[in-house]
Amino acid sequence: MVVPVSAHSEEAALPSMSVDEILEHVEKIYTASRFSASFIQASTIKAMEITDSASGKLYVQYPGKMRWEYLKPESQIIVTDGVQLWMYRPEDNQVMLGQASTFFSEGKGAGFLSDIRLLRKDFDITLEDIRFGDYYNLKLIPLEKNWDIAYVHLLVSRTTFHIAQVFTYNAYDDVTRIEIVDPQFNESFEDAFFTFKIPKGVDQLRLDDAP
Repeated sequence: MVVPVSAHSEEAALPSMSVDEILEHVEKIYTASRFSASFIQASTIKAMEITDSASGKLYVQYPGKMRWEYLKPESQIIVTDGVQLWMYRPEDNQVMLGQASTFFSEGKGAGFLSDIRLLRKDFDITLEDIRFGDYYNLKLIPLEKNWDIAYVHLLVSRTTFHIAQVFTYNAYDDVTRIEIVDPQFNESFEDAFFTFKIPKGVDQLRLDDAP
């Protein structure tokens, strides 16, 4: 079960670094960057007390290109070139196609990892005065209200300024936590890595047509 950020926290004085200073360090790392990492994801539906877990590999190229390769509990690939989106599920012999903005806009799916400038553009950001280990705890509230995202917590390393965890809460207080493990920066990717060649015989659906 995913535990809200505050439940892990211990009281501490506010750090001396401001939100702007923290963001400047984060932007310096993630703007114009290419990186890969392992990820661990847990999604909890609060009303039903149900948590689904998944893990895999993440690849990002600024701006807007992302590739999420889910390895457990089942194989799935979500890839975008910044415009087009493909979601491929081999076990279902199915690929869903759509626009990247449908899945990753306004902070959904941690899409800001591929363009960190969206944090300042799309959110009101505050530094929480509750300590969470060796991380800065940034709270993000969307400037435009929507049901998918009520607020987001980012845990940013106090030493490296890497984004370690992303907690995304919706209007029902359901939460998706993504832990980003061992990021490797200055990677080299071919452009084709962020597109998807649909295998022969695979069913194709549009995201807006899918049930």
